[in-house]
Amino acid sequence: MTRHSLISPSATISAMRALFATVVVLLVLGCSAAEQAAAPSAAAGATMLTADPDWANLTDAQWKERLTREQYEVLRRKGTEAPFCGGYTTFKANGAGIYACSGCGQALFESKTSFTSGTGWPSFFAPIAGAVASEEDRSHGMVRTEVHCSRCRGHLGHVFDDGPAPTGLRYCINAVSLAFKPAQQSATAAANEAVATFGAGCFWGVEAVFRAIPGVTGTAVGYMGGSTRNPTYRDVCGGDTGHVEVCEVRYDPAKVSFGKLLLVFFENHDPTTVDRQGPDVGVQYRSVVFTHDQAQVEQTKALIAAIDASKRLPRRVVTLVQPAQTFWRAEEYHQRYAEKHGHGACHLPHGKTFADLLQ
Repeated sequence: MTRHSLISPSATISAMRALFATVVVLLVLGCSAAEQAAAPSAAAGATMLTADPDWANLTDAQWKERLTREQYEVLRRKGTEAPFCGGYTTFKANGAGIYACSGCGQALFESKTSFTSGTGWPSFFAPIAGAVASEEDRSHGMVRTEVHCSRCRGHLGHVFDDGPAPTGLRYCINAVSLAFKPAQQSATAAANEAVATFGAGCFWGVEAVFRAIPGVTGTAVGYMGGSTRNPTYRDVCGGDTGHVEVCEVRYDPAKVSFGKLLLVFFENHDPTTVDRQGPDVGVQYRSVVFTHDQAQVEQTKALIAAIDASKRLPRRVVTLVQPAQTFWRAEEYHQRYAEKHGHGACHLPHGKTFADLLQ
């Protein structure tokens, strides 16, 4: 793990270029994993910010710094993503919660107003009151009603009158314009959960591995162990913040033990390389277990000692064991990345097993 502005001397040529640019935008928008991976921004999504800026007066350059390329083309250039893309697949898998603007974080739709329209785009029959504004759209030779975030005016999609009861409306929304915020879990569910945090290289693959384990109730990828508040993917990739790409794993101890999660961790990455996993090199890829209690500390250190004593690996384990620090959730396009793009874990078992070493 640019754009030029031309001043045309002819109004006709300008119009042709504008039309051509619109077509190009529609063609390049889509669900390419390579595009999303190649275009991390300084801050993809307002939920990472500590203070709200003046959303109505942000410059175009500031928006480019805050958004991914896909978000910018839709939210600020009124583009349209391809139907049935990775973001739509994730939308269908979401549970109860709130869909917020991926530009400024304002809550837009409740999950209970969503429905399956068959169009390939997220659909809702009503927005949260006051959250969505509209205006007439006469582009592409037709008359439609465009809808946008009422706070930052980020383009969301269009609204049509062929929706279900009780409103009869269909808000057809680009998935890239939305950021999902899960509903708070019940106190009982939270009491039955424990947390483990692992760094084992690119967090896309690490998350995919742990999501497949029975008893894991939730995962999120993000950054831990550095000195910068609210780090972004670009910050962390620079190697100067000291953060690690990590996967936060929430699990039910009655169904899967921390020891089992440790085995998954050690058997699915190379714990003997410093600041590296395969072709991924940098401090953000170091092998580390961030512990949440003393039991996790003792169990992790005991297993490392047992693995070294067994001499099953060609070198000694260099995995760090450190107390958990603030978990900074990564940008939304990183969450469940492998699932969104239809491929499995990129982390492959190295062939050595350690179950008999677990105390």
